[in-house]
Amino acid sequence: MLNISDLSEEQKIAPIWRQAFRPFFLFACIFSILSIGAWALVQTGELYFMPYGGLFFWHAHEMLFGFVAAIIVGFLLTAVQSWTGLRATHGKPLIVLFILWLLARIFMLLDIFALQWITALIDISFLLLAAYFLARLVLKVKQYRNLIFVPMLLLLATANLFTHLSVITGEMRFYTQGIYSTVMIITLMMTVIAGRVFPMFTANGTQTKKVDNIAWLEKLVISLTAILALIHFTDIQHILSSKLMVLLFAFSALVHSIRAIRWRPQVTFKTPLVWSLHLAYWFIPTSFLLFALHYAGVNISASNALHGLTAGAMSALILAMIARISLGHSGRPLTPHWIMKYAFALIVLAGSIRLMSAYIQTYFTFNLNMLSAVLWALAFGIYIVVYAPILTSPRPDGKPG
Repeated sequence: MLNISDLSEEQKIAPIWRQAFRPFFLFACIFSILSIGAWALVQTGELYFMPYGGLFFWHAHEMLFGFVAAIIVGFLLTAVQSWTGLRATHGKPLIVLFILWLLARIFMLLDIFALQWITALIDISFLLLAAYFLARLVLKVKQYRNLIFVPMLLLLATANLFTHLSVITGEMRFYTQGIYSTVMIITLMMTVIAGRVFPMFTANGTQTKKVDNIAWLEKLVISLTAILALIHFTDIQHILSSKLMVLLFAFSALVHSIRAIRWRPQVTFKTPLVWSLHLAYWFIPTSFLLFALHYAGVNISASNALHGLTAGAMSALILAMIARISLGHSGRPLTPHWIMKYAFALIVLAGSIRLMSAYIQTYFTFNLNMLSAVLWALAFGIYIVVYAPILTSPRPDGKPG
């Protein structure tokens, strides 16, 4: 049972502030469309502005820390209520957290030298405060299994600091360290979460027997992904041998693939809320394979492999997860609107096009990256239209959250 002393006080809170997934899912998705649209217009020469750190920095930073980090915080501060049985962040504390996120987005649009440290402080404080809100509930019930996400948030905050240091000090190595370590840490988070929920979601969604995880395989997958995250966090990939990097990425791609095959994606074709998760996950081994080929000397850029994890895995998994969470945690049946299956397909297609655009652009007369951006906007636009009424209205069962 939830630790709620006065349900009448709960009802006085506007629905959007009753649980973290509500404001962060809605406004992060709106922000992502605006950001990806602005970046696409910049790429075609239709728009020019000078944000904090410059356009290239702003695009990479804001898609990770403005969009993905907000979704992660919304997810964790919602899931912790189910994990602990304690009322999670809501009301005024949630408003404060949201204002921090929003202020950071506004300051990131400005290019005021005197405000650089203030911008960095506000932006990093968002993740630090979220880590505190998460830790206090997990520690209160001594649920140490879920404490793993607290250091992950702290690592993301540190990686964010690296990116800001690249602007403040002018040292570009901090930018690469910050962006690549952020992507790898988030990939580690996706790996951990997927192992916990995919078998259950697949079994429940398809009415088939649950596939039990193999302990040694789970430990191997998570360990290898954690090693890759640690390598990029400490920025030592440049001094390690290419052969070692090939081995690590190739072996990681293999074990991720074995894991994904064991989850039986073939039984999910009639269940959009499930096949969308499986398709999203396959971007991880695909991207790791591209990294292995990059380090092996094949003409594949690290940036392109990285986009497989960002435009592919993160984007598709986010859309699939928030479509499910927004229903379940608002007290509604896990039956998405029929149009959501097209949104899932669009985001997978957008990620796939972005992943291949560098190699097949010459065969097309139109800009493939622009097409990918349009498909992205359509996918998340569908989510916003369908789910905005859900995210801003009370639970139909009258329960808190």
